[in-house]
Amino acid sequence: MPDKLTIDLHPVFRSDQDIAQAIRGALFRAAGQKVPLVEIITGKGSGKLRSRVLAMLKQPHVKKLYRRVETAPGNDGKLLVHLT
Repeated sequence: MPDKLTIDLHPVFRSDQDIAQAIRGALFRAAGQKVPLVEIITGKGSGKLRSRVLAMLKQPHVKKLYRRVETAPGNDGKLLVHLT
């Protein structure tokens, strides 16, 4: 069993629908495989993708899937989502 699942959002950064689908898919896959951590790579750029991802994660139906979100220590371009 892997200790984390990593998803890179650079290929889908232009579409909010694709971002939401990628995040939900990663969270469901991690929950199904009992992986405790999902690493979301947003990149360090202007922060727009990161803010869109955080807004998506704050939606009530998505928030039920995880316990907490934090920034990776030493890397602002990664979000760590800890599952319940």
